[in-house]
Parts: sequence; structure tokens; C-alpha cells
Amino acid sequence: MEKIRYIDGPSGRLAVKMDLPPGFDETRRWPVIIIMHGVMAHKNVQPMPFLARKLAKSGFVCVRFDFNAQGESEGDLLKNTVPSEIDDAEAMYTFVQSLPYAGNISLLGHSQGGVVAAMLAGRLEEKGTPPHSVGLASPGVSLRDYALEGHFLGVRCDPVNPPEAVRVWWYRFGRDYIKTAQTLPIEAESAKYKGPVCIVQGSADRIIPVEDVENYLGVFRDCRYTRIEGANHLFSWHWNRLVKIFADFFKN
Repeated sequence: MEKIRYIDGPSGRLAVKMDLPPGFDETRRWPVIIIMHGVMAHKNVQPMPFLARKLAKSGFVCVRFDFNAQGESEGDLLKNTVPSEIDDAEAMYTFVQSLPYAGNISLLGHSQGGVVAAMLAGRLEEKGTPPHSVGLASPGVSLRDYALEGHFLGVRCDPVNPPEAVRVWWYRFGRDYIKTAQTLPIEAESAKYKGPVCIVQGSADRIIPVEDVENYLGVFRDCRYTRIEGANHLFSWHWNRLVKIFADFFKN
């Protein structure tokens, strides 16, 4: 069962889709997973829907949403940045906290959404309201290096004086995105989170190098890691295994 709604975010309304578990009853508490998509994606781009629906069948309320200026959410794409997405995610976390049936709240992010989830977890830890646990699927920890190099999925720009926008297919990376990404404190913010983390990476990922992800593991105090042989950045043909890894992690 799915519910669709909008909430107010820092950059405009955010589109939210909720996947509810079988036998859902608002009078009891349920564990919630907030699912965050990557760059050039939205809440209905795989593997987000597959993860949400399968994890809902495992007994979780799954909340997936579109970051500002993407999917069905409001906003100006040229003003979108990773920090603005962290603010979106915090607004979503606050919304979920207000739900009367929300029990433990966990975060699950794919690609750039993984960076957002990890950095938000660190921010929330400092505020004294950390998530119960954090799952990261191919976290986009290479994005800062790409921004410093002026390299965006095969399209290059001057990283010192970036243009107003860099077009990659139908998507546009704004100047603010590039400049803020160049100084993004991914490791320092992520390291503030003290709870359990599960990271899954595909050995055949051509977007986020395996070695970058494996170098990132050490920033966390409690981290379990699985490398899926042959899996690409979207974990194509490996979604069932991806779901099982995260379902087992969030349950335990």
C-alpha cells in the first residue's frame, strides 16, 4: 500500500511517497526507513522503488521523496546543492518524527543520497536526535573529487571558474553545486554519527570506485560492509540481494 503527499521543505514543497507494510495500523509503532535517491534521479527511479516496496513487505514503513528541483518536488535546479539536499532530508526526518506511528527511524541512501544520509546522520547526532541506523548503497563519496576535477559523468568544465551550469544529458549542475561540492566535509560530518552503518558496494561500479568506498569505511565506529561481485552502480540484477542485506541489517 502506498500513500503520496507533499510536505514543506526549505526550497519548496517536497513530494513524498510512503510504502506501508502489510497489516499497517496507525495505532501502533512501526520502524521507519527514509530512502534517499542519487543525483540525476528521483524517488521512482530504481533501485529506490524496489527497495521501498520490498522493505515495506518486511515490516517497515518506507518513506521515499524527491530532493528539491527533482522529480515532483519544487525548486530551482541551478540552486540545488548537496547541502540543500541535506536540509531537505532533515525536513523529511522532522516530518517522520511527527508521525504518531513512527518508531525507530533509519536512513537509507543510494549514491549521492548516501552522502546526504551519512552527513545528515552526523548532524542529527550533534543535535541529540540521531537515526537508529544508516544504510548506504554505493555512497557517492567521490563527488568532491569529481567537482575538484571539473568532471561530471564524462562532461568536463573549469573547476576553478565553473560556468553557470554544466549540462549532462537532460540534467544541469549549477555553479553553486560545483563550488559547494569542492569543499564538502563528507568524512568529517559522517564520522560524527555513532550508530550502526551498513555499506553495500558493487565491484563493477564505474561511477563510484570501489577503493573510494572502502577508504570511507573507517570513518564510522560501527560499520559492516558487503561488496557484491559484478554489481554496477544501480545494482542491476542484484536488487534481491541488496534488499536482503539491508532488511537483515535494519531488523537486527
